[in-house]
Amino acid sequence: MGAFILSKIFNSILTLFGVSSLVFLIFSVLPGDPAQMMLDQNEGSVQLEILKKKYGFDLPIHQQYLYYLNDLSPLSIHSNKISHFTYFSPGEQSGFPLLKLQQYQMVLKWPYLRTSYQKQGKPVSEVIAETLPNTFILALASICIAIAVGLFLGILAMRYKDTLWDQIILFGSTLGMSVPSFLSAILFSWLFGYVFHSWTQLNMTGSLFEIDDFGMGRRIQWKNLILPSIVLGIRPIAVITQLIRSSLLEVLSQEYIKTAYAKGLSTTQVLYKHALNNALNPVITALSGWFASMLAGAVFVEYIFGWKGLGKEIVTALNFLDIPVLMGAVLTIACLFILINILVDLVYTLLDPQVKLN
Repeated sequence: MGAFILSKIFNSILTLFGVSSLVFLIFSVLPGDPAQMMLDQNEGSVQLEILKKKYGFDLPIHQQYLYYLNDLSPLSIHSNKISHFTYFSPGEQSGFPLLKLQQYQMVLKWPYLRTSYQKQGKPVSEVIAETLPNTFILALASICIAIAVGLFLGILAMRYKDTLWDQIILFGSTLGMSVPSFLSAILFSWLFGYVFHSWTQLNMTGSLFEIDDFGMGRRIQWKNLILPSIVLGIRPIAVITQLIRSSLLEVLSQEYIKTAYAKGLSTTQVLYKHALNNALNPVITALSGWFASMLAGAVFVEYIFGWKGLGKEIVTALNFLDIPVLMGAVLTIACLFILINILVDLVYTLLDPQVKLN
C-alpha cells in the first residue's frame, strides 16, 4: 500500500508538471493582449506599459514560465527585494521559511494561482473556491441520477435480452451518447422551462443560490438543479446502461454462476449476490472518468442554464482573456482527475479482492 501511494504521488507530480507546462504554453500564445482587455476603453501607452511591467507581460516567455512554476511549486524561492520576482511570488504570502539567504529565501507554501485580471485583483484561489462547490454539486447530482437510471436500464435490458425492450433501451442509450450536451441543454431548457413551465414550475436558467426578492440575502433553489443535472447525466446514463448490460451478460456465462444455479439459487439471488459485484468493475472505471470529466465538461451546460459554477467562470474568463483564472481552473480539474483515479484504484480492491495494487 505504501509503495502504491508513493508511486501515485510521484506520477501525479509528473502529470501536474506536464499539464502546467502545456497550459502555460497554450495560454501564452492566445491571440489578444490581456493588458488591453484590462484597460478596456481607458487604454493609453503609458498605462499599458505600466500594466505590462506590473504583470510581467514584458518579460521573455521563458522567464515568465519559470516564475509561473515557482508560484505553483509548494517549495518556492522568494526574493527579499522588490522586483518582478517578488510580484510573482509575493513575500507577504503566508508560508514557512526553510532557508534564508541574503537576497533570497526558500519557503514552503500553498500553490499560488495568482490573481484575476478582471476581478479587481481577486485571488484565483478565491474565485475557484466560490464556483467549484456549485460545479461539484451539479456533477454529483448528475452521477447519482446516471447510476440509478443506468443500473436500472442496464439490468432491464439484460433480463429482456433480444426483445423489443432491449432494442428500445439500446437505441435510447446510443442516442444519448450521440446528442451533444449543449443541444440537450437548449432543448431541455426550452421544453421544460418554457413550454411546460406551468406544469413543471422549473426555470429556464438559474443557479443554486439566488438573491431573495428583498435583496436581504441568498436562498437555495434546489429546483434549479433538476434540469442541468439531468442533461449532464444523459451521456453517463447511456454509457452505464450499455456497460452493465454487456458486463452482466459476460459474467452470467461464467462457470461459478452455473454452480450457483446448480445450488438452487434463484435468478434474482444469483444476479444481485454474485454477478452484479463483478459486473461493476468496468462501470466504476467509466464512472471515475465521467465524474471527473463532468467537472470539466459542465462548461456548456452551466453557461446555458446560468449555473454559477466553474464551467461558467471558464467561459467568462475566455471572453475577457482572464488567463490566471483559466489556468487555475484547468489545473484544479487536472488535480481532481488524478485524485479520483487514485480513489478508484482503492475502491477496486474493496469490490474485488483479487485486484492488487501495483
